[in-house]
Amino acid sequence: MHGARMRNNGQYHLTGSSGVMMELRQEIERVARSDAKVLITGESGVGKELVAHGVHEYSPRAARAFIAVNCAGLPETLLESELFGHVKGSFTGAYRDKPGKLELAHEGTIFLDEIGEMTMRMQGLLLRFMETGELQKVGADRTGGAVNVRVIAATNRNLRDMVGQGSFREDLFYRLNVIHLTVPPLRERREDIPALVDYFLGRFTKNNGYSVRSVSLDAMKLLTEYPWPGNVRELENVIERSVVTGRSEAVTIDDLPLEIRSYNTIGLRPKRERRRTVADDLYKRLTEERESFWNVVYPLYMQREITRGNVRDVVRKGLEQARGNYKIVARLFNMEQRDYKRFLNFLRKHDCQLPFKEYR
Repeated sequence: MHGARMRNNGQYHLTGSSGVMMELRQEIERVARSDAKVLITGESGVGKELVAHGVHEYSPRAARAFIAVNCAGLPETLLESELFGHVKGSFTGAYRDKPGKLELAHEGTIFLDEIGEMTMRMQGLLLRFMETGELQKVGADRTGGAVNVRVIAATNRNLRDMVGQGSFREDLFYRLNVIHLTVPPLRERREDIPALVDYFLGRFTKNNGYSVRSVSLDAMKLLTEYPWPGNVRELENVIERSVVTGRSEAVTIDDLPLEIRSYNTIGLRPKRERRRTVADDLYKRLTEERESFWNVVYPLYMQREITRGNVRDVVRKGLEQARGNYKIVARLFNMEQRDYKRFLNFLRKHDCQLPFKEYR
């Protein structure tokens, strides 16, 4: 998962000694003892899966499986098969019976991330399971055996609002919302940022040839003042990029991404950054959400949904971050090493290659 996950003696720890984090840790230990369903809410990137892991690790189910399912990552039919399993021949490609994640999590914990993205039909299937514990495999004539699973769900959306709008079932909401844990955004626990930075630095510099070993005082001050809209996940990515692209032992302000360097301490973004562009959104998907250039930018451009200018803007952002090094840009854009020549050929062919020297 994204976020500072440290495992020690089989237990997960949320990094930070701020009051809100100490309170959250105590709450996790308290609710873990029961078998009650838990709903975890918080902005994207705060570490909701880490909290779910904590509940599992402190519970009597700790020795059993913890299985996470991203409800937004699969279309409805695949999600149904993923959760409930399927029988041989139930659809094209179903060559054998396959157990679902709920069955595999028997006597353990299932973590349903991004529960707010489930379709109404899937919500109905989940509700039925939660009421009966019985599995209805895709393609099966009758329900299978019952399983004993603790359900923990998470979302960055407001489910109460969705209930009001008719896009989330009220009965399912009340089933899930027995215990509600809220994970605070990083900007509300700034005193934890230095500890998180140290943790990520240690992780990304361990057993490799990078020269970076620390963060300068000025850079740390800026990291602490920045509002972190992408939360712990964004901080993790910034530290990783700083380690990969850094040229000296200490990360300086100049090593930090443009959006952090140009953030002013009054708490306002510069005017030119206030309106997010297509390139901003694409770049965020590449660098924060770790999607590949070939899955995000390339198909949109080839289908003429974005322009050559958009592609050039994304490449420009990459070059700024990588100080003009196209090999590092390819890495930032989550490409395999062997794709480097293909990337350059694509840029040349479509007139998207920018001169690198001005970024050095």
